[in-house]
Amino acid sequence: MNDNMNDNKLGTLVHCFLHWERTQPDAIYLTEPMPDGRVVDYTWKEVGDQARRMAAYLQSLDLPPQSAISIVGKNSAHWMIADIAIWMAGHISVPLYPTVNADTAQYVFEHANTRLVIIGKLDGKTDGWNEIQKVVPPNVPMIGLPLSPSLPNVRQWEALAAEVQPLQAVHLPAPDQLATIIYTSGSTGRPKGVMHSFRTILAYATRSGEFCGFTPSDRVLSYLPLAHTAERSFVESNSLCHGFRVYFNDSLATFPQDLQRARPTVFISMPRLWTKFYQGVCAKLPPAQQELLFTQSPQADAMKKQILTMLGLDATRIAFTGSAPLPQEITNWYRTLGLELLDVYGMTENFSYSHYSRPGQVRLGYSGQAMPGVECRIADNGEILIKAPTMMLGYYKQAELTVESMTEDGFFKTGDRGELDEIGRLKITGRVKEIFKTSKGKYVAPAPIENKLGHPKVEAVCVTGPALPQPFALLMLGLDARKELQDPKTREKLHTELQGMLERVNALSEDHEKLAFVVVVKDFWTTDNGFLTPTMKIKRSVIEECYLPKAQGWSDLGQTVIVEAD
Repeated sequence: MNDNMNDNKLGTLVHCFLHWERTQPDAIYLTEPMPDGRVVDYTWKEVGDQARRMAAYLQSLDLPPQSAISIVGKNSAHWMIADIAIWMAGHISVPLYPTVNADTAQYVFEHANTRLVIIGKLDGKTDGWNEIQKVVPPNVPMIGLPLSPSLPNVRQWEALAAEVQPLQAVHLPAPDQLATIIYTSGSTGRPKGVMHSFRTILAYATRSGEFCGFTPSDRVLSYLPLAHTAERSFVESNSLCHGFRVYFNDSLATFPQDLQRARPTVFISMPRLWTKFYQGVCAKLPPAQQELLFTQSPQADAMKKQILTMLGLDATRIAFTGSAPLPQEITNWYRTLGLELLDVYGMTENFSYSHYSRPGQVRLGYSGQAMPGVECRIADNGEILIKAPTMMLGYYKQAELTVESMTEDGFFKTGDRGELDEIGRLKITGRVKEIFKTSKGKYVAPAPIENKLGHPKVEAVCVTGPALPQPFALLMLGLDARKELQDPKTREKLHTELQGMLERVNALSEDHEKLAFVVVVKDFWTTDNGFLTPTMKIKRSVIEECYLPKAQGWSDLGQTVIVEAD
């Protein structure tokens, strides 16, 4: 809140919200496109009115103090309003991904002792919800947000809000009070309930705000899952702390126009989307033609600005990327346009506050230096150890696991392997538990090899090969690249490109890490079919279960580039 932090003596996001509700009541806080094409704006005053009404209703239920209330749904204005209402009523929010399966939902409901379930936007798909509804504990009420599908036995937000008066004396939490339990979206085992206090989530927002220089005039687009720490911290916590405007994305189909509407000043994305932007521009203006225009045209700067404007990124002053390295070709392309992508690293346990690249000091494949207040060291086994002001209170109902996750001197064991360069930039080299052994008895860490397999037409990579003589790589191509496979001429060209990539990677690898072959898979890996986490990371165990049975057959072919048959 910059200069306005003085009246936020107790330091929680609830206090921050009350500040903006009072000082800029008529400023627009949330902008949401509707499925019918309308766009609805909510001012700070209107958000406060709705949040206070729902808080009053929640208090009327006489739930025990700090009851767990789950939010299941896609990002929406009312997702955030519901979160604020939960806090104003003195309760704890427990978000779940809209793609959560019934088994995981049941575990979370029971483990967190969920007392009420709020259902949000589900894109009209009720099949998944029908399964989840079966595992909602008996006698647990359900509330449907305005964009939720019409569901039986679910009371609607608008009707409930109309029945009550806005709560005036809202609950003002203490900084160390539990604010939320975020269940991890891990690819293996049961999700862990990560507990964050109001102190840790505000610590993120104030320090992130100092780095980004946020003011109320900033704009962001919310489209990554709010149930995940990255979006919860970057969008919700930052906007509540610094008073800026949040735009929402309606659907994948409307993403370009939603981005154009928002024209975000600060934008965060995963490598997959940065790659799609690049591919989309190259489909209209081939790279060779771009290079010619950028180097020889007197209107080069205007053209670069035009491309960023077409993407909706012409007002973006800070752009973040994370979760996996981008190919250098794509990183350099954005830099040529005047947009330096800053790689970041964080996790649920430290509320996504760990390492950020600094402008002018970006190093390809590295996640930048430790943020202010963060200490980082590398253990003898290569594991990254972190101490941060945003560290979780612990894992909910798992005290032993909490102790196991920490060193004796208070550093968190991230489970990631990494290394630091001469100025403290962090490189992620894989997961401690992802290393596998080949039939030759050699250990292979897949992530460093995957990071080398960067190609503009490849959207996702998985290196595997336990019990085989050499590792191999599974490649998922983008939609346009798949079309190239249909024509013999373009198929041969793509085959040559992938062969060249394989040879380059093998030339940089130790003998036991050299890839025997790469396989272009026929399936799309998505969050819906379980191959990707909600934040677009590969689920290695799911992928290996699907493809490893085919590995010996591929190996027997004796080919280096294999295209899986439809």
